[in-house]
Amino acid sequence: MRYLSGIQPSGPLHLGNYFGAMRQHVARQNEHQCFYFIADFHALTTVQDPKLLSGYVRGVALDYLACGLDPEKVAFFRQSDVSEVTELAWILSTVTPMGLLERCHSYKDKVAKGISPSHGLFAYPVLMAADILIYDSNRVPVGKDQVQHVEVACDIAQSFNHRFGPTLVIPEHEVEEATAVVPGIDGQKMSKSYGNTIEMFAPEKNLKKAVMAIVTDSKTVEEPKNPEENIVYQLYSLMAGREEAEAMAGRFRAGGYGYGEAKKALLEKIIEYFGPFRRRREEIARDPATVENILQRGAEKARQAASQTMDRVRRAAGLKN
Repeated sequence: MRYLSGIQPSGPLHLGNYFGAMRQHVARQNEHQCFYFIADFHALTTVQDPKLLSGYVRGVALDYLACGLDPEKVAFFRQSDVSEVTELAWILSTVTPMGLLERCHSYKDKVAKGISPSHGLFAYPVLMAADILIYDSNRVPVGKDQVQHVEVACDIAQSFNHRFGPTLVIPEHEVEEATAVVPGIDGQKMSKSYGNTIEMFAPEKNLKKAVMAIVTDSKTVEEPKNPEENIVYQLYSLMAGREEAEAMAGRFRAGGYGYGEAKKALLEKIIEYFGPFRRRREEIARDPATVENILQRGAEKARQAASQTMDRVRRAAGLKN
């Protein structure tokens, strides 16, 4: 089974990235053939400061490697290092109906948030389709809000195959319900777009500021509270052992346990959980050349797969005899 997933380097990664995707990516590397890319082309729709984008790309690479991704087991690479993907995106755009793109909610959502309505933002699903299809991906793990993009990729692939004959593999999406949505400090899905994140590797004072800013209800310390309905417990239970999570839940239900004390417990758990990863990240960061070498080796693996797909596509479309 071949899995494909990408992550945008649009800012420091956070708990939502880790529990919503990264942890599963690392787990799958031992069971499947995995292609994981840093989506720097996609990031250009919102990040157009060259130094900032370069730094974000390196940060994502460091975070994944620190959290256990093994470049010997997966293809881990920069999207822009596989030039074939933009060629395929153009070819796919010639068989993509405008109406299909006009129905995509991601474009509307981002424009509503004030992002400039560029062609790149509008055509984003076509490039994403190229990302998926060029590696003959069988499964694409996504959050619920990204399912439509995989469905669009399937529609585009079917349109190409109908026009030129069976050429592209039709992928399937895979949503992991248990960790598909991680709440941010305001209760919405944790996302850089909402400014409600808790960064995995932020300095301790920044972590404390974010945790203490978590929105809670107005119940007093003495009042019983439903742990399932409060963000502090929801985040704590992602990192705590079963007994620890049950103990916090019991204290909430019994009363006499305030949100301030619970937030301190959450902060300690974040520091404890990500401590080994943080130390590993600091170690890897001391040798920038190693990180670049890993990405280049990953790109070489990706290009081998991409070139095979593009050979079929070019022949099918009449671009190559």
